[in-house]
Amino acid sequence: MRRRFLPLLAAALLVVPTIPGAAHADPSYPFRDPHLTLQARVDDLVGRLTLDEKISLLHQYQPAIPRLGINLFKAGTEALHGVAWSNDLDNGGAVVQADGTSFAQPVGLASTWDTALIERVGSAVGDEARGFHAQNPRVFGLNLWAPVVNLLRDPRWGRNEEGYSEDPLLTGAISTAYGEGLQGGEPDHLKSAPTLKHYLAYNNEAGRDVTSSNVPPRVLNEYDRAAFKPALEANAATGVMASYNLVNGRPATVDPDLATLERSWSDYPSSTSRTRWPRPT
Repeated sequence: MRRRFLPLLAAALLVVPTIPGAAHADPSYPFRDPHLTLQARVDDLVGRLTLDEKISLLHQYQPAIPRLGINLFKAGTEALHGVAWSNDLDNGGAVVQADGTSFAQPVGLASTWDTALIERVGSAVGDEARGFHAQNPRVFGLNLWAPVVNLLRDPRWGRNEEGYSEDPLLTGAISTAYGEGLQGGEPDHLKSAPTLKHYLAYNNEAGRDVTSSNVPPRVLNEYDRAAFKPALEANAATGVMASYNLVNGRPATVDPDLATLERSWSDYPSSTSRTRWPRPT
């Protein structure tokens, strides 16, 4: 359970300010100590959460936990090729469009084969994400749902413009550059927190929550998984979003890869870069 909650609780620890006036929240809790390791802080916080509180943290809007002095946390914002939209909890979850810069669709960005340019694009998107978050943190979060690294394996897929290419090498290089730009170059905090999606073999729209992508082992390892590995190895992403579909008969949301294989590709949370998380400006 602790490993599954690590990314979102780490963000909650270091992004979300404590609730003003929450004097009843013990300030000596270890999870409030910035001198402890991220793993130690998350372990302490998870150990204090009730089952209902843990379940509540699985939602897009993670509600406040007043007894621990933790405020509401907005979990994500769409930023595929610019800050696009988010949902408004205070307005029935209505979609709020962001009046931000719209760069070329990812398939066009990858066609440049220019990783330096893509990093600059990511940096600009991260800057704007910071701005929207500063204006309204209840709508625009700093956890960004991007980049999409699903490979363009079938021209009939309705989301082909969201991916970079059919090649895992190019996809890995471009997604790494975009993720590094989104994160920024500060040594002690992230500009924003990119999330790779959708793991794994997510190339269908109709019935996507009930259909199974049946993929032979060689294709799974040398093709689909290979697209996710570079950005994680480079610490250019802070998390991975599970796909809606099943993979070889198992729901991707319970794929053991999320806590085993994918973590082995990264030195998270031991590396210095992996201890950086977005903090309020």
